[in-house]
Amino acid sequence: MTDETDRALQEIAGAIRSVPDDEIDAIVDELLDARRIACYAGGREGLVMRGLVMRLFHAGLDVHYVGDMTCPAVGRGDLLVLSCGPGRISMVEALAGVAERDGARLLYLTAQPQNPPAERADRTVRIAAQTMADDRESPAVLPMGSAYEIALFVLVDLITNRVRHRRSESVEHLRSRHTNLE
Repeated sequence: MTDETDRALQEIAGAIRSVPDDEIDAIVDELLDARRIACYAGGREGLVMRGLVMRLFHAGLDVHYVGDMTCPAVGRGDLLVLSCGPGRISMVEALAGVAERDGARLLYLTAQPQNPPAERADRTVRIAAQTMADDRESPAVLPMGSAYEIALFVLVDLITNRVRHRRSESVEHLRSRHTNLE
């Protein structure tokens, strides 16, 4: 491997390891306690959050992606999961306001927990990775928010694994909920 490859893998591994096991368990608690779940992030993070929605659906949870025509309203008993690595994105702040106004719990994933809407969240999880908020002052090899996005992708699968185990869902159960329309 090249030095650049090694450095990129170290950045991603460091970001993944920055989320302790007990924090992953707390995320799983939030997901399993929710009546239904809605998820959102912008850009490439949004693609990762769509992956989380798909895997949680496979695990048998009532989960939706914000903006899809079938996403229901959220309220008491529900959980809104937002990811915004760099923080301070107006759409994310607006959705946090809706959750707060209508009584849904808010789980917020970010690399910048000092920025809004972290103060509105019931649980804020910091993923220590470079984002566009700090890419000008970092010697990181991966551009902009790539380390955050890639780490988030791995973390959502680790979360899904724990959800599946806690619900005693076999791989066969997950596969039975996978679309046959591909």
